[in-house]
Amino acid sequence: MSKGKELLKNTAIVSIGKICTQLITFFLLPVYTAVLSNEEYGVVDLLNTLTSLLLPIATLQIEQGIFRYLIDCREDKEKQTTLITTIIRFTIIQTVICILIFLCISPFIHNQYKYYLMANLLMGIFSTILLQICRGLGDNTKYAIGSFITGAITVVLNVLFIVAFHWGAYGMLAATAISNLLCAMYIFITKKLNKYIEPKKYDKKVLKEIIKYSVPLIPNMISWWIVSASDRTIISTVLGVAQNGIYSAANKFSGVFTTLYSVFNLTWTESASININSEDKNEFFSRILDFVLRFFGSLCLGTIAIMPYVFNILINEKFNDAYFQIPILIVGSMFNILVSFLGSVYVAKKLTKEIAKTSVIAAVINIAVNVVLIKQIGLYAASISTLVAYAAMFIYRWIDVKKYVDFKVNKILIMLLILIYSGTILTYYLKNSTISIVMLLIVVLFAIIINKNSVTYIKKIVNEKLKNK
Repeated sequence: MSKGKELLKNTAIVSIGKICTQLITFFLLPVYTAVLSNEEYGVVDLLNTLTSLLLPIATLQIEQGIFRYLIDCREDKEKQTTLITTIIRFTIIQTVICILIFLCISPFIHNQYKYYLMANLLMGIFSTILLQICRGLGDNTKYAIGSFITGAITVVLNVLFIVAFHWGAYGMLAATAISNLLCAMYIFITKKLNKYIEPKKYDKKVLKEIIKYSVPLIPNMISWWIVSASDRTIISTVLGVAQNGIYSAANKFSGVFTTLYSVFNLTWTESASININSEDKNEFFSRILDFVLRFFGSLCLGTIAIMPYVFNILINEKFNDAYFQIPILIVGSMFNILVSFLGSVYVAKKLTKEIAKTSVIAAVINIAVNVVLIKQIGLYAASISTLVAYAAMFIYRWIDVKKYVDFKVNKILIMLLILIYSGTILTYYLKNSTISIVMLLIVVLFAIIINKNSVTYIKKIVNEKLKNK
């Protein structure tokens, strides 16, 4: 199977679980924003943000290390057993340490949600590491099912807890913890990971090697958290939790694209790691970048163009101010996608220190812009700081990764994307229905034209698959 076909196949498998649950969550947004108050929605978002900050610190990003090292021993059961045994033991120790730390500091934390935060952190540790072990072993199908279980159960329990039981923020936090626990149980049982655990195979040398790879990713993840989530903390502190709820609602739209790309990136990172030393790497990497620009560029563009017609349907009127933040955040998410794409080169080359360095630079920019502007322009400061930070990180990585991969880009495509994006965003803020319809038609036509070859390629692969059955 060719590299492109293998990438498409793996992406299709992983996409099923992630996209289905993301779509369900997206279309339940009217329910969440109607049932929860601005304050409750803001609290849930803030606590989820804190969990995303604490998780990489608690795990030392060891899940990324186990995934990367398992790729290199797909055919060696003995090495797999050594790696998995070592990491599972390390994870248990880390979990115990987290519990002890929490018990020590809990008396000093006067917050009604602290136990829910801890439960989400512990369950998140196990589900994250077991999912990455599954992925490292090459079982993308079970990885997709595990991800689907997490998303689907979270959605079902959210509806049950906040709509039927009226548990509010408590219900949403409990739903997340339970779904992560069930996901971890599913992966452990179905992958029969007990067969990969042999206490005698524990290897300190292997653990040190993986930690050496993983630890530089901690400042990277913290920096990502700062870029993508510190906005919420600053907004809650300066403007109030209710304003954070509005910003969170606006972020849901850009978050869809980040999630969609993260699905693709899971399999792309694997392909990049396998093919980083191949003779045709420049052509292969350039071809995938071209696809990312066309496909995800069109999705982001189309969403901005159609948003004036669907915003009031999807979002409760309490969150109307979110409308003005959406285009800025969507453009930011496009830069986020490109940054993640270039980051796969660092992962493939095992250059985790470079990943951390570029992320820290973006984090500093994000905080600086946010703090300087938040009192002057309100929520716009958070949106603009995120966009500027991602754009700066993209420029830095684009220049730096050319030392490893000589990317070729279609300059005409780039110019057209910039032109159409500018027109669409201007139309969005003008709020003229006639111009908006014309712009939407232009965007649809443009997206069809630039993605024609990609669609043809996908159809070709699907037809070949059907013939082989």
